Amino acid sequence: MAELKRIPGVASRVSRTYRGLWLLAFARAFGPLLIAASAFMIFAFSGAASQIGVKASAIVSIMLLVSMAVACVYGLVRFRKPDERDAIRRLDQQSSLRPLSTLSDRPSRPERAGVDLWRAHEVRLTDEVRRLRVPDFMSEWRARDPLWLRIVLPVLLVGFLVAANVNAPGRLSRALKPDVGSLFGAENIRIEAWITPPQYTGRAPIFLKSGQTDLAVPAGSRMTIRAEAPSTPQLVSLTGGKRSKSDFETTPEGGYEAEITIDASSEIALHWWGERKVWTVSVTPDARPKVEWVSTPEMTPTDKAEFKWSVTDDYGVERLELMLTRTDEAGAGDSDRMPVDLGAVSPQEASDTASLDLTRHPYAGLEVSARLVATDGSGQEGMSEAVDFVVPERLFLQPLARAIQDVRVTLLREQASYQDIPAQTDGLVEGSMFTSGSERIAYAPPGVQRAALMLDAITYEAPRYFQDITLYIGLRNTHAILKSAVSSPDAQSTEPILWSLALRAEYGTAADALRALQAAKAALEEALRDGASEAEIQRRMEAFKQAAQNYLAARMAEALANGLNAPPNDTDSADSSGGQGLGGQDFADMLDALEDLTETGASDQARQLLSDITSMLENLEFQQGNGSGDGMPGMPGEQGENEDDSDVPQEEREMSDTLRELSELLRQQRELNDETMARQRGETGNQPQGQGEEPGEGEDRRERGGSLADRQQELGDLVEELARRWGEGAGEGEGLDRETLEAIERAQRRAADNLEDGNDFRASRSQEEATRQLRDLSRGLAGDLDALRAARLGEDWEERNEAESTDPFGNPVGGVNDSRTVQIPEEAERQRAKDILEELRKRYGQTPDEDEREYLERLLDRF
Repeated sequence: MAELKRIPGVASRVSRTYRGLWLLAFARAFGPLLIAASAFMIFAFSGAASQIGVKASAIVSIMLLVSMAVACVYGLVRFRKPDERDAIRRLDQQSSLRPLSTLSDRPSRPERAGVDLWRAHEVRLTDEVRRLRVPDFMSEWRARDPLWLRIVLPVLLVGFLVAANVNAPGRLSRALKPDVGSLFGAENIRIEAWITPPQYTGRAPIFLKSGQTDLAVPAGSRMTIRAEAPSTPQLVSLTGGKRSKSDFETTPEGGYEAEITIDASSEIALHWWGERKVWTVSVTPDARPKVEWVSTPEMTPTDKAEFKWSVTDDYGVERLELMLTRTDEAGAGDSDRMPVDLGAVSPQEASDTASLDLTRHPYAGLEVSARLVATDGSGQEGMSEAVDFVVPERLFLQPLARAIQDVRVTLLREQASYQDIPAQTDGLVEGSMFTSGSERIAYAPPGVQRAALMLDAITYEAPRYFQDITLYIGLRNTHAILKSAVSSPDAQSTEPILWSLALRAEYGTAADALRALQAAKAALEEALRDGASEAEIQRRMEAFKQAAQNYLAARMAEALANGLNAPPNDTDSADSSGGQGLGGQDFADMLDALEDLTETGASDQARQLLSDITSMLENLEFQQGNGSGDGMPGMPGEQGENEDDSDVPQEEREMSDTLRELSELLRQQRELNDETMARQRGETGNQPQGQGEEPGEGEDRRERGGSLADRQQELGDLVEELARRWGEGAGEGEGLDRETLEAIERAQRRAADNLEDGNDFRASRSQEEATRQLRDLSRGLAGDLDALRAARLGEDWEERNEAESTDPFGNPVGGVNDSRTVQIPEEAERQRAKDILEELRKRYGQTPDEDEREYLERLLDRF
């Protein structure tokens, strides 16, 4: 070869010949692969995959890909790489002298005589090499590629690539990933997906449409994917570069369902023989709630902390609290939180005035640092600026009450723990006295020991200083608990006892009734605010009415103890009394209006009226009478001083008995109304004992009959019997209107028939009519009863009532709100609200339109 390089152009011709041989060898081995690859890319770039259908496209793509793989293997096996000797042999074929191969030869026996001859031989071969040309491989290309595919396929490929333009990468990607699942029934897969935002957001579920792939949801949302597929699919999520897989569970209908919680922006895909569906979900952050003081806490004349606040949040504030942090040296850093009523369920923006009774708080009387803390549904907290104020402390005037309060405060402010109490074995020794139980106070923290000593001092010489044996027993019982306590929580568990004893020492037994009234009010407010069921609201309404009656009785007993001459009669005046003031017709109207507002769902108005009624009762004052025995203003049929049943005329006694009977009928009719409404809403009509009933109510209902229709018939029978007895005894037009009783009976009979037929809506309307007429009849009879009594006493009853219950300027005495400032809706308005509510419920149960049902549901939620 060294000799060949000396000949100009030989190396180039050998190299070109080598390249031609290499291309022929490559084409011979990998030609099928090139053809298959070109056909595949032409198929991809041309967009034919989207034209011929998913299944046909998958078949073509798989066939081309498989043919490419087979051709690749075939080429690798068949390819033989040529070398330079093959190129030299191909050039030598142009001359019989084989000049290129011969020039590489050498004489076998170099002799001087043959040198010239060899030189001449080389010259001849060199001249022959110069005449050699690079072989023309065209004939071989034509033989191997008669269709000129080596030209046609590249041209077509470039043309389709240019036509595809920016869509080329996507088309190629789809061709490289054929939908193999389409060959196994992927077109029959049905996919449903929806996202349920967290409950605190108040947002409805988001049902994803077929073409909806990009969406934004709150953090913590749950995405549910339901699929109907030939086999179990797989859910793949990509979050922050981390890939995770979730399995589907089989549903009872034979489908597959999976759930995933979305806490960060993710790409979620459903796989079944490839990617079936992809959703790109971005998470919107949940902002922290903002809360601020509108006015700082101030102490009111009633020893309450009053302040104004405002809160805002993107989804709604779940809880608002007042956080108090001690700033004194003894308890610096200790904090406690008290709930503040938001006035609504999860408001996004709200402001109100809070009035908190903190007099029972352990920090009462101390200067603290206060912050408002708002918490949203996701648990995030927002705090206001800190303000300093002194926690209001209840003013106790009685020395014994002040002493008990000092014991209570001393006990609550002790934060230290008990010392380790050694094992007590003295009680296990025969003949020994078990004294360890009374010596545990020695291991208590200083505050507990001091409280026990203070109780010892308070109860010293009890006969001399105690007039109420209950107070003494309560204090000694508390002392015994402190002596035997083994931990701070055990010792501090006496706080409710000490508080009730302090109130009893200061106010007497009326304090218990006031606490019960306030608790009943708080329970009813909570039910109205949180949207409790009608049965629960009604139950708490009855508890509030009973607490109001108990409080009135306790205040009257207190007034009698303070010198009031005229005790009231036990006549039930809540529904039946006439006259003015508390216990009279106005108070009954207020209670009826409150009950109607709770039934129609007007929670804001109901809460306002509830607050007004409670304020009236709390501010109630009884005035000293004139000794005539008139009793509490507004009570019908009270007996005068030194007057017993024998002094009351027979007619008046009969009217009083009838009034009580009407009150009982009215109560039972209202109860039937509530149960009919409950059944109409799909709830149970007769709840078992333990679900919203007082003990014994279940037995009473079962005794009255198992069905609503039977019980309604029984009430109709009672009204019929009452009409018959009154007509025989008193005659028409005296006291009771017999025609009204007969109208009530007819309404009750219609209600019973409708209940029997299952028409609860019509039955409810008839029951409402019977209830209204019973109430009107009771009020009319109460007015007649007052007139009889006034005529018997020889003076105008109503004028004297008004004179005794108002001052010379016409204002209520004792600061009693007589409901003139309370806006009570008219009965017609309340009935109309009930009718609208019933119509909404009826349409909600009948309409098949999902959008209309959602709209009606929002309206019902507002009620």
